[in-house]
Amino acid sequence: MKNLYLQLFTTFMKIGAFTFGGGWAMIPLIEREVVDRHRWISREEFLDELAVAQSLPGILAVNVAVLVGNKLRGVKGSLWAATGTILPSFVMILMIAMFFTNIYDNEAVASIFKGIRPAVVALIIVPVLSTAKSAKLNRYTFVIPIVVALAIWMCGVSPIYCIIAGAVGGYLYYVVSQHRTKGGDA
Repeated sequence: MKNLYLQLFTTFMKIGAFTFGGGWAMIPLIEREVVDRHRWISREEFLDELAVAQSLPGILAVNVAVLVGNKLRGVKGSLWAATGTILPSFVMILMIAMFFTNIYDNEAVASIFKGIRPAVVALIIVPVLSTAKSAKLNRYTFVIPIVVALAIWMCGVSPIYCIIAGAVGGYLYYVVSQHRTKGGDA
């Protein structure tokens, strides 16, 4: 195997350089690279890491990169993966700041960004549907993400409360299912 640190860096740098639309738009590419192509983690591990990454403060794609890097090579792996993810955006923003000071006043640039917006929406919808499929949502659990999304969007409920409620609900489900299993064995 080639230097894994370099592989982590180049893989996440490629993802960071060629994905527009933020963390959710990067998720399908990250999944394809770390699960399908390199087979660094399983799909179930990826979903677990994605859940953890979403509940941590910071940028989703960087959080996923840190978790994957940590799983493969500890702190050094995390640093290489995170640097690969961050570096392309940092360089692009630095170049824009240095050379394109009037970028938002430029009609051509504004038109380009207006054209990118619908594509970004699609890039966000695809990983949401893919994650729902991978999470094996059924007719009983399908309603949970809808209720949470509506609570956040329409009622202004903090996502933190939703994460806490999900953790408590998951724990209670585990306790009840364990109790039923033990009760059924007796």
